[in-house]
Amino acid sequence: MIEKKVRPVTPVYLFAASWVVCGLILPLYALWGLVMTLAISMAVYLAATAFMPPKTILVPAPQKPFDTGEQQLDQALEQARGQLKELAALNARIPGQGISAQISRMERAGGAILGEVAKQPEKAKQIRRFLHYYLPTAVKVIASYAHMAETGAAGQNAQALKSDVEQNAQIIAAAFEKQLDSLFASEMLDITSDLDVLEHMMKGDGLAGDPPGGKDE
Repeated sequence: MIEKKVRPVTPVYLFAASWVVCGLILPLYALWGLVMTLAISMAVYLAATAFMPPKTILVPAPQKPFDTGEQQLDQALEQARGQLKELAALNARIPGQGISAQISRMERAGGAILGEVAKQPEKAKQIRRFLHYYLPTAVKVIASYAHMAETGAAGQNAQALKSDVEQNAQIIAAAFEKQLDSLFASEMLDITSDLDVLEHMMKGDGLAGDPPGGKDE
């Protein structure tokens, strides 16, 4: 989140209102009346601005563009950002809590995947299939489901398709989460190796005692 200053619109309204009021009192067709109206309106505007300083609000920080070194891959990542936003919009249109929860899992995992790739662009090559097939297909399927839910389609084919999507939504969400886990596979291996080496070194130096409550007295 970043801070952004927003100026109130009230001073502008008061400026315009001053012209209306002065127009009822002063002859705007005369130069002196026009000048006096302008002076009064500016005075009102400046006074209102002084009493109504800009407000500071928090807004989402602009997302940085992807930079993997491959233009097509960067474009695919940007499209994925848009598809995740579309997925969130579709989720808001779907009344069922069960499938909505699975879509939320897709959103969280997808967002985390793109966030990790933004921090470590070299991992982008690991999610090509996610970008080109898994995510866009999931959006397409969920869009069809949302459309049928909104139109109240109740035919046999529509009901069968809706049931199929509901049953597979959990599988799709799990696949997204496994794709996210796969991005951390090398880090997890490194950490496990470091812990093993650390444990052996501490044992060799006589520093590795039993954990609290791990040995009966």
